[in-house]
Amino acid sequence: MRRTQAECWWSTTGGDRKNGTAIAHTAHQYLGSVGKIENGIVAVTTLWADERVYYPLHAVPYTPASRLPGGRSDPDFRTKPQLAAALAGRAQAVGVDFQAVVADCAYGDNAAFTAELWAAGLPFVLALKPHKGSWAPVEEAHTPVDAARELSWAGPHAPGAWTTVVRRFRDGRTSVWWAAEAALGGYGPNQAVRLIVATTDPATLPAKATWYLATSLPRPGAPRAALSSFPAADLAEIVRLYGLRTWIEQGYKQVKDELGWADFQVRSDAAIRRHWALAACAFTFCWHARPADPAPPPHLPPTPADADGAERGPRRRSATRAAVLAPGRPPRPRLADPLRTAATLVAKLVEQAPAR
Repeated sequence: MRRTQAECWWSTTGGDRKNGTAIAHTAHQYLGSVGKIENGIVAVTTLWADERVYYPLHAVPYTPASRLPGGRSDPDFRTKPQLAAALAGRAQAVGVDFQAVVADCAYGDNAAFTAELWAAGLPFVLALKPHKGSWAPVEEAHTPVDAARELSWAGPHAPGAWTTVVRRFRDGRTSVWWAAEAALGGYGPNQAVRLIVATTDPATLPAKATWYLATSLPRPGAPRAALSSFPAADLAEIVRLYGLRTWIEQGYKQVKDELGWADFQVRSDAAIRRHWALAACAFTFCWHARPADPAPPPHLPPTPADADGAERGPRRRSATRAAVLAPGRPPRPRLADPLRTAATLVAKLVEQAPAR
């Protein structure tokens, strides 16, 4: 059975606002949820996901250096990449099966995080910043976007180095992307780490619809594939794996909105961890109580992806956007129907989730 991805970190672990300093782990720090430095708490979280479902694995609070007596030199200080790598290792240690650790460029460009994954023997698909520079001869590419621009492309009928990748979504929609192997510094098709570029338009490489991915999964047929302990993965598989990260981000926002991940008034470390565990259990219950999945809709003809919001495919108006969490009156006074609540929540989570 094909193994599927586990997400190590994603943007919604970027933190939540909290007042004062009485709450454990709270400090002035960058909060991804608001995009700036404010007073708040940050969690590092792992999830497991495939095209059908995802569920939380572990969550730990990040303790800023300012909260520790020795600052960054304190023996208890751990960076977020160190915490994320440790959680990925914990998932592996307890028998969670996954094909690759997936993370965005905040972690993909972190050499320490990548080194931790190598040391733990964990395969990965990590995003890179397009203009992240690397050492190379002056006549060669110095950034991922430079490497992408060196790939031959003469249009859809003469794609050169590019290969068509069709992304499929749960509602039957499909979207045409293009993917290619690129060379940059130590990255290459036959190197220990490959550089994959995926985009909706190889000619313009639109910022909102282009991924630059580093992966330790070997290329099928490459000399390293026979020697690697990691499964080989073609371009379509790499794009599929990284595409699942979008679903996790989208769904986790709903978890925070509906199940109150950040809505706690406790202060101690233990109480915060218990609250997060309860929120994770509530979400897991929602998946368990959901109705059986309907038969998948027929795939619609592939269409070129819209560069605006193309990570999730063409934008559509949500049919359930106005739905309340638990529609209708409860079956008897003073008792809500948790199964109906769960079904409604899950419907909101997965309506436009990427399937591949």
